[in-house]
Amino acid sequence: MNYKKELLTKIKNKSAVVGIIGMGYVGLPLALAFSNNDFYVIGFDIDENKIPLLNSGKSYIKHIDSKLIKTIVEKKKFEATSDFSRLQECDAIIICVPTPLNEHREPDMTFVENTAKTIQKYLRKGQLVTLESTTYPGTTEELLLPLFESALLAKSPITEPDTFLPNTSKMVVGKDFFLAFSPEREDPGNKDYTTSTIPKIVGGVTKSCLEVADALYSQIVKKTVPVSSPRVAEAAKLLENIYRSVNIALVNELKIVFEKMNIDIWEVIEAAKTKPFGFQAFYPGPGLGGHCIPIDPFYLTWKAREYEVNTKFIELAGEINTFQPYHVVERALEVLNEHRKTLKGSKVLILGAAYKKNIDDLRESPSLKLIEILRDKGAKVDYNDPYVPKLPPTRKYKFDMKSVELSKEKIRNYDLIILATDHDDYNYPFIRKNAKLILDTRNAFKIKGLNEGNVYKA
Repeated sequence: MNYKKELLTKIKNKSAVVGIIGMGYVGLPLALAFSNNDFYVIGFDIDENKIPLLNSGKSYIKHIDSKLIKTIVEKKKFEATSDFSRLQECDAIIICVPTPLNEHREPDMTFVENTAKTIQKYLRKGQLVTLESTTYPGTTEELLLPLFESALLAKSPITEPDTFLPNTSKMVVGKDFFLAFSPEREDPGNKDYTTSTIPKIVGGVTKSCLEVADALYSQIVKKTVPVSSPRVAEAAKLLENIYRSVNIALVNELKIVFEKMNIDIWEVIEAAKTKPFGFQAFYPGPGLGGHCIPIDPFYLTWKAREYEVNTKFIELAGEINTFQPYHVVERALEVLNEHRKTLKGSKVLILGAAYKKNIDDLRESPSLKLIEILRDKGAKVDYNDPYVPKLPPTRKYKFDMKSVELSKEKIRNYDLIILATDHDDYNYPFIRKNAKLILDTRNAFKIKGLNEGNVYKA
């Protein structure tokens, strides 16, 4: 049987069933994109709490409207499940699971490995598997490919799911099944770019794999960017985030240098970006957050050791960016000291818990590190975030905190307010009017110089 021809036909007439593993910040928007383009999508997740919410048309991600999910559920173009045996029903399987770092800043491939082993268990001939999780170059071919090629059983048609036929030979990639890497490029909360409008890089293990994967993604994105191999696609994703990490580290370092010179880095950046060529503006902050920039560069650092290469720029950038929450606390000490107060015993309010504005994503948020450091130094810390009513347990932190209200009386009660996330919801003039002292890490209060009245920059 010509599995490639059959799968290409299904993709073209949109009868292919798409299975997406991981219904988070990447997988859920992807499910919406396929469903809205008339594909039937099965969303897989190990979190049993998500399944009934999704199947009732409800969203658990702030910037994704429940109406969007309800629409595809009512059109019977989407359903969610935790039953992974249903992977057999899918013609295309897309992996969107986390790839965090462990405590030694080395790749934690547990989620990818476990997902791949589950797929291996149910893999049948004629399926496409695509990995979207950010990872080190070589993952698709070194980790996934051997598992899928060595699938022990060839399943009978899904009408008889409990009947199995022994394999006479291992599965052949590019003939019996298809494997590709296509990195996610989601930017939560960005209204200018969506899953469908962002160009999609695609790298297949074989030419046939690339042809099938490119055909699938071409149905939902305006432009695909085919590359010669999964390794190139994996490396391209890392380059995108390493580029940002290094440049953000540069402005974070310059911020500290310019502070000593009584120069406002924000004014410097505004002046520099008037140059119409050769300069791109990056901005400092209280630290890096999200699941990409603080983590992805170290996947390459780890892999480079295999080739006896040191990634000095990446490691230095990581060191500078990791230091930023500590610098914010140092500035807090200075500001309080100027007003004859100590940090120990002071009441501090952090504005913003999410890692970037106008979303509810807490992954690697520097605000969490700020809370930890401030508490360790004896401060009494509260937070406010209109998108995060309560701080849930994370891999690193177990804070039992709820967002406090921003009333006039509450604001006046704090010795220092630290603006960590510049949500548009905040009434900055109101906050400034009622606050004793403000430390602004995002230039949200738009003051001139390093301090103006009760507002200081960090």
